Amino acid sequence: MRLIERRWLRFTFLVLVLAATLAGDAIRFTFGWWTFGVLVVLLGAASVWLLIAHRDRWSFGALPYPLLAFLGLAVLSIAWSQYRDATALGLFTTALIVVGALAIAVAFRWEELLRGLSAVLRTVLGLSLVFELFVSVVMRGPILPLFTQPGVDYTQYDTLPPLLYWSRNELFEVLDEGRIQGVVGNANNLGFLALLAVIVFAVQLADRSIGRAHGLGWIAIAALTLALTRSATVTVALAGVIVVAVVVLLVRRAATVAGRALVYGIAAGAAALLAGLAVTLQRGILELLGKSADLTGRLGIWQSVTELAQQRPAFGWGWVSYWMPWVAPFDNLAFRNGVRQLQAHNVWLDVWLQLGVLGVVIFAALVLSTLTRSWILAVDRPVELAVRLASGRALGALRSTAAYRALSLLPLLIFTALIVQSVAESRLLGEYGMLFLVIFAVKTKAAAPPGPYAVAR
Repeated sequence: MRLIERRWLRFTFLVLVLAATLAGDAIRFTFGWWTFGVLVVLLGAASVWLLIAHRDRWSFGALPYPLLAFLGLAVLSIAWSQYRDATALGLFTTALIVVGALAIAVAFRWEELLRGLSAVLRTVLGLSLVFELFVSVVMRGPILPLFTQPGVDYTQYDTLPPLLYWSRNELFEVLDEGRIQGVVGNANNLGFLALLAVIVFAVQLADRSIGRAHGLGWIAIAALTLALTRSATVTVALAGVIVVAVVVLLVRRAATVAGRALVYGIAAGAAALLAGLAVTLQRGILELLGKSADLTGRLGIWQSVTELAQQRPAFGWGWVSYWMPWVAPFDNLAFRNGVRQLQAHNVWLDVWLQLGVLGVVIFAALVLSTLTRSWILAVDRPVELAVRLASGRALGALRSTAAYRALSLLPLLIFTALIVQSVAESRLLGEYGMLFLVIFAVKTKAAAPPGPYAVAR
């Protein structure tokens, strides 16, 4: 009985952490910011307890160095921050995400993470479609969140901007440029969660951890949700995920190192060709994706952020994660359709603004090292992966007959989507973006033997 209760409690913790980071807006809009704050603090305390209980499985010295360097720089930035109170609050919220991610990386296997993601994403997508149907059939008009965003004065508007609505009542207008926002209140965010759901359900289906009919049904629901959000950013991310998945499958089929090199060469050439075509046909591609020439106001936001970052280029203005609307200079830095923005809509510009060029270099090292290890985990068979990571050198011949698992694709495909998204969003600096970044950075490094938490982790 104790074992059952412990497993139930463990899975409940995992689901709550994933829900708080993947669908935080839905919780805040429904139950309020104070309720959400209490929840995440309790989850943070539970995360610390898990890390202490599993202290034999990890140590600070074994964590990825770029991750430690980035977090260390964020902490040090309070010394030169232009808004120290906001930096302290930003460090606190970042710490809650990081300890939660570390707890998941240390205490849960890849299979458990996959199952937890599946449960949360099915709930979010299902509730979002029911929510939008309710708004369109019963309410028949746009609705505001039950609890509004702090720092936003709704009385200042004669007509509320569409960005402030929880749902715009556009479910039946998707053929006429309408977009659903779901319970998370944001079409781009819901679209990205739908993309994650496609990845998760496809991995479960390929790994036979879900029934065929069940898996195909949820993939169809996720694809429908993605289409209803009409998100250009997510569409590009989906294309990136498909390309990476195809290349990985081709590399897996290559019998020799030379064969893999040929696949890599062809993939690099194709990528260069596509990049050239994208630059040449930029205007047509933007029109096809339904984007204006200024990328829906992003160019203006990027210009404002760049001008501010240039004033303190080396070390930045101080860490804050997502911008706090009551703190200068974020209170008047960037607006879109009359709504104050809480991010730079580009993670690299955001890191430059907050932590300077040094922060960008360290963050790039963190992203690149995590991506590299995720790639190795995806393309090498389990035995080959163990030898490669243990010896620190490439294998000359690929003779292992150990079976590949679709599960090993999970971190690479999700991280690919996050990297593509980072060009237009700053999600990697908070909530699910930071959570996945830390989990994948830690777990992919921990994949090397010896120990019972090798490839299975």
